[in-house]
Amino acid sequence: MSAPDGSPVGAERSIGQLFASATTELSALVHDEIALAKAQLKQDVRRGATSGGAFTAALVLLVFSLPMLNFALAYGIRTWSGWNLAICFVLSFAANVLIAGLLALIGMVFAKKAKKDRGPQKVAASMKLTAGVLQNAKPHPRAELPEDRAPAAIEAVARSQS
Repeated sequence: MSAPDGSPVGAERSIGQLFASATTELSALVHDEIALAKAQLKQDVRRGATSGGAFTAALVLLVFSLPMLNFALAYGIRTWSGWNLAICFVLSFAANVLIAGLLALIGMVFAKKAKKDRGPQKVAASMKLTAGVLQNAKPHPRAELPEDRAPAAIEAVARSQS
């Protein structure tokens, strides 16, 4: 079995290899976070488009259906009830406003869902946190060996690994 960089597991890696491995993993992390941000942005755009479509449908319904629907409904109410024609027209208008209000309510629900998720903001905050941790990272302090002990320590480590 080997490590991601190809060296055998358990073997000590050089600082260059560790740095290269860390750089590769950090790059993969940044690419994954960018992909997550794109996916969440697509979802938010889709919800926003649905919301805009519902609002547009409500407006189109209100504008184009009012004249024909008002006439038909008003004359129908007058035929069934015998009421004054003006009252019948007011009732037909109220029915159209009620339907348009229902469609606007559906649009508001989708708009709130799109606004509440804030997916890209979460990913951006995560990326800033990762960058802040990496900027503040300091190497582990190592005890300085006296000059006369350094070769003996290297020999001991070399013997323990063989």
